[in-house]
Amino acid sequence: MRSDVIKKGPERAPQRSLLKALGMVDRELERPLIGIVNSFNEVVPGHIHLREITDAVKSGVRMAGGTPMEFPTIAVCDGIAMGHTGMKYSLASREIIADSIEVMATAHPFDALVLVTACDKVVPGMLMAAARLDIPAIIVSGGPMLAGNLKGRKLSLSNMFEAVGAVKSGKMSEAEMAQMEESVCPGCGSCAGMFTANSMNCLTEALGMALPGNGTLPAVSAARRRLAKETGYRCVEMVQEGLIPSRILSSEAFDNALAVDMALGCSTNSVLHLPAVAREAGMELDLDKINDVSKKTPNLCKLSPAGDHYIEDLNEAGGVAAVMALLAQKGLINTGIKTVTGKIVGENIQGAAVQNTDVIRSIEDAHSSTGGIAILRGNLAPDGAVVKRSAVAPEMLVHQGPARVFESEEEAGSAIMAGEINKGDVVVIRYEGPRGGPGMREMLGPTATLAGMGMDKEVALITDGRFSGATKGASIGHISPEAAMGGPIAAIKDGDIIEIDIPNNILNVKLTEQEIESRLDGWTAPEPQINKGYLARYARLVTSASTGAVLGRK
Repeated sequence: MRSDVIKKGPERAPQRSLLKALGMVDRELERPLIGIVNSFNEVVPGHIHLREITDAVKSGVRMAGGTPMEFPTIAVCDGIAMGHTGMKYSLASREIIADSIEVMATAHPFDALVLVTACDKVVPGMLMAAARLDIPAIIVSGGPMLAGNLKGRKLSLSNMFEAVGAVKSGKMSEAEMAQMEESVCPGCGSCAGMFTANSMNCLTEALGMALPGNGTLPAVSAARRRLAKETGYRCVEMVQEGLIPSRILSSEAFDNALAVDMALGCSTNSVLHLPAVAREAGMELDLDKINDVSKKTPNLCKLSPAGDHYIEDLNEAGGVAAVMALLAQKGLINTGIKTVTGKIVGENIQGAAVQNTDVIRSIEDAHSSTGGIAILRGNLAPDGAVVKRSAVAPEMLVHQGPARVFESEEEAGSAIMAGEINKGDVVVIRYEGPRGGPGMREMLGPTATLAGMGMDKEVALITDGRFSGATKGASIGHISPEAAMGGPIAAIKDGDIIEIDIPNNILNVKLTEQEIESRLDGWTAPEPQINKGYLARYARLVTSASTGAVLGRK
């Protein structure tokens, strides 16, 4: 076993003495040592209950004859960090999470890892660490939050952000907003819609790195605790089988994840995270591949914010397994590849069936014949941009309008709240990319405010930053190259006509190449907004959003 390096032989007596200082007995040391990575904290609703989930994992490990050893990692709540400097640190935290797990699991060589997670950057950070370390590893999340309920209407966090715009435009009173505030987030778990956290947890199933049910079983359910026990038990079996991530995270597994992503209508942030995980697994997942999968994969679900269904509804309708079973019937996923269950995909989804065709439509009755995410290219985004097509109103799929240019999220937010944005405008927010932000902030505030004002079907928003999974409307992010790297978005001026054609994957500014080059002639990058600490180092090393905003190897 991998852990023998710290517990076997006379020369390891000092290490054994330190392990015995923890209260361990020889019988425990003879068993596989299973590292339990717990991202619990008292800040994030998705993580507040993870001690309980972790305890269940430990029970499963012990039942299977292993010895659990828990250690922590960090987690940022994107909702709390939204709209201020804190959001600059959210995406950047993904790298710290992966690195911290690498440090702990190498310094203390566990035989396997159970990765207990929940929210946006923690899931991909843990997947990156699993791929990098390539020791037996399995994911279990804390599960989704139940939807809120106000006067019989289901709600989630995205409604709360939209309420800000509704109050500003006179469509809602402050008293009504206060009432919603008390109801929208009813308890623990990752926010109830198909936002980034739930997207990534569903995709752990599709990748084969989590047991069936991981993406959708509610945080408060006994089934979630049972899943945690089974995950701990299964991890010990994986040690005995030598089942490591490199046997699971194949190119076909990433194809499966992309297909499920398109069918569910997942967050655009998956376009950042899946390439980053693939890179750690020694593969390249480029944006053209994403469009190729999207073109042939129907969008079967419209979950909040794209529709009125929530993750609890997806769970009751059959979950990720039911979606994969539908896709398998049409040959849209590979059913012959290995998963953490020890079985192949086809065995995992055998017998899975859709229980509610309103939530999971048939392929013949799909919301669209193409997937929920689209990659756009053109002279404004030569290296690509991304939009959650399934959350765009039909009348905004093709749009032309004058640019309203802002150098930061704060500038744009102030103009929106002041009523300075007109019907037909294209709001341009730049210098919010991975390097320019730095940190590539999510910008749910501006998009939700526009939606709350009823303008999401009239106004487009484009940025080299990114959007929350809770965003809806013609919100196009990840424009690459970003402004801070001299991308064409840095050349745009107020009044320039922006052309958006989502069905044909086009994003252009109505300027000649010569005019763009002329405007960029003599351009210099602005001074970084943060020039000390971790984020300053991150800004120097981070790569483009088109490659997953990973840290450069050199």
